[in-house]
Amino acid sequence: MHLSFSSVIEILGIMAFTVSGAFSAMQKRLDVFGVLILGFVTAIGGGTLRDVLIGNTPVSWLRDVNTPLIILGTTIVTIAFKSSVKNLKVTLLVFDALGLGLFTIIGIQKGMAANFNPGICIALGTITGCFGGVLRDMLLNHIPVLFHKELYAVPCIAGGICYILLRAVVEPQIAEGASVVVISAFRILAVRYNWRLPRV
Repeated sequence: MHLSFSSVIEILGIMAFTVSGAFSAMQKRLDVFGVLILGFVTAIGGGTLRDVLIGNTPVSWLRDVNTPLIILGTTIVTIAFKSSVKNLKVTLLVFDALGLGLFTIIGIQKGMAANFNPGICIALGTITGCFGGVLRDMLLNHIPVLFHKELYAVPCIAGGICYILLRAVVEPQIAEGASVVVISAFRILAVRYNWRLPRV
């Protein structure tokens, strides 16, 4: 079966956010079912909200059995290799940043396919990237990172602008890859150097 570059990005995004959700659940010492649910919600939360907003229903994961299977398989592997990971906090950050970058680009592409203007496409990308993490944090009884800690949505917006501009001058695959790197690196640097928006 031939997979497009965009399909590969989507699969990697699902896996990255599943790992992020599963590690968050394991930090809270939830049981196996709790870990699976957190992985699932983190992986499909942003995409589900995006699909509802643009009228793409039933939402994508209900029409594609591969998505739940990828989430299940990734969760099992994550649990199996938990003891091999020295620093859960760093691992969580890396996979969360990677998922943020990958899903932001997928959300922008969905908006472009629906012929929305670039600003709306970037907003859809930001929603797709951020809201799985919002749901994860809410289920763990945390104030979502999006609302009070290091920059979370801002890297999505910056990377989305980068993607829109790059598409006009380079091959789509290069624009996608470069923008994922921008978003993920921006997010990691924001945590490393404690970059924040002004508080009210």
